[in-house]
Amino acid sequence: MRPDVEEVRNFYKTQLGGVARRLLVHRIRALWPDVRGQTVLGLGYAAPFMRPFLPEAERVIAVMPEDQGATRWPLEGPSRVILASETELPLRDASVHKVLAVHSLEMAGSPRPLLREIWRVLAPEGKLLLVVPNRRGLWARFDNTPFGHGRPYSRGQLERLLDSAMFAPAGWSPTLFMPPLGWRIVLNTAVGLERAGSYAWPRFCGMLVVEAQKHLYAPIMAPAREARRQLRTVRNRAFRGMEVQAETIGPRMMTTRIDCAAVSHSQSSNQPSQGSANQQSRPSMAQAPCAQPKTGERR
Repeated sequence: MRPDVEEVRNFYKTQLGGVARRLLVHRIRALWPDVRGQTVLGLGYAAPFMRPFLPEAERVIAVMPEDQGATRWPLEGPSRVILASETELPLRDASVHKVLAVHSLEMAGSPRPLLREIWRVLAPEGKLLLVVPNRRGLWARFDNTPFGHGRPYSRGQLERLLDSAMFAPAGWSPTLFMPPLGWRIVLNTAVGLERAGSYAWPRFCGMLVVEAQKHLYAPIMAPAREARRQLRTVRNRAFRGMEVQAETIGPRMMTTRIDCAAVSHSQSSNQPSQGSANQQSRPSMAQAPCAQPKTGERR
């Protein structure tokens, strides 16, 4: 169940939410250091992480889903928030250079339509940045934060999902190694835990930050290759069965023709040399056994 927008906004006002936001912004800026002259789109609740892009990007848009609700952002100047369905974005095809999705993929009931809609609005060779709870991490196991809601993902699951939606993962950045607790000792050592966790236990991070690039051509998926392999197997078996049947019926038919020719020769030798035209044109009853047997009948 997706949390309400007020619940998400209030989390980032707490000390734990502020530390988590600063750590995630550091990772995002490391992957996207320069967005000058580009259009940046935020999905889910990405507003707290998009403020550094405001003075650089040409356009910054935040789309918040209908079932979550929307809030004004930024507080100063014109609002840049759109309330819309994540699978029906009010944007033209190939009109966005970068898409940042936070509190989005894990909350989506059908992630594939969401990724296909992102693929539609992205420009050729555009970039997608996903911030998703790690299935092995602690942040997915505590519901005191918005990251504890929805469906967490492993790295393998994200790779397969992105590949099926015509995206290629280009970079991984695990983050949030601190436990999701508001204790002072945890907050004071968050940066140290972040550095130590990146080297010691990267698989147990709280968040998976993955950058993916849009592909214009869809790869041949494993189910399609498996279906073609099964079709070839069935076809080869059918061909082999036809060859065996032909090998079995062929000698039998040849034997039948030889026997019929022998009977006809013996009958013609026993008939008188002269006879009436009616007797010669009348078929002999002894030729009946030489009729062509049906396929598969045994003599």
